[in-house]
Amino acid sequence: MSKPVIEVNNLYYRYPRSNDYVLKDINFSVEKGQFLAITGENGAGKTTLSLILSGIIPQAKGGKMHGNVIVCGLDTQKEDLAVLSQKIGIVLEDPETQLFTTKVFNEVAFGAENLGLPREEIIKRAKWALKVVRLEGYEERHPTMLSGGQKQRVAIASALTMRPDIMVLDEPTSQLDPIGTIEVFEVVKELKQKYGMTIIMVTHKSEEIAAFADNVLVINQGELLTFGTPKEVFSNKEVIKKAWITIPQVSSLYLDLLDKGLQLEEFPILPEEGVRLVKQKIS
Repeated sequence: MSKPVIEVNNLYYRYPRSNDYVLKDINFSVEKGQFLAITGENGAGKTTLSLILSGIIPQAKGGKMHGNVIVCGLDTQKEDLAVLSQKIGIVLEDPETQLFTTKVFNEVAFGAENLGLPREEIIKRAKWALKVVRLEGYEERHPTMLSGGQKQRVAIASALTMRPDIMVLDEPTSQLDPIGTIEVFEVVKELKQKYGMTIIMVTHKSEEIAAFADNVLVINQGELLTFGTPKEVFSNKEVIKKAWITIPQVSSLYLDLLDKGLQLEEFPILPEEGVRLVKQKIS
């Protein structure tokens, strides 16, 4: 078995000027090419964990950290952020906080420029990244004139020019409408399936978790509550109640049918699973 691309061991963290740990005894690993969703109620420590995975915490924000986080064989507390950024890219919740140039192409090329790459290589990477996020033809647009989903895709493309092995997305669709949400998730799906990229996404959106994630990590009050497949997590009533997780609509329908006395063979998390189970029951 290959070594995990992310290993988190006995992780504790508290912010500067605070005595309270926001993350406590976190342990998990992620295999190459997996899609891990991180979820839990607001304030549970999800964003803090994503910043730790990228090395921004504690290197840029300080604080006290115990344990270790190894990304692609590199210790995030010791390795230079410039080196880490070539292994793990991060996209924040609000794309506008990451956009600051006057053209989409310049925005996307910025990360590769910071690596000191030759001009030809920068252009090549920027064109590739725009193609991946389906924004070819938008090169001369001003980023502020784009839709929310398009802005988020520009932010993803900017990280892609660094050619990272891992992409961390911190609630990338929380401010988007349904169309923008689908746009972003389709791009992320392609990054995983076509390019073999490892995806770490902080999100509350259970429908998308069910459709795209390989595993789900649930954080509750700074502690790892559970780690498992979407079906294992969404079918765990104790976890759902404790962490205030919203389950997919088809799963809610299943529970309603159970209350009405209709017994189904398995717990559905995808619409097609629910349709198949109901058809089996009434046929």
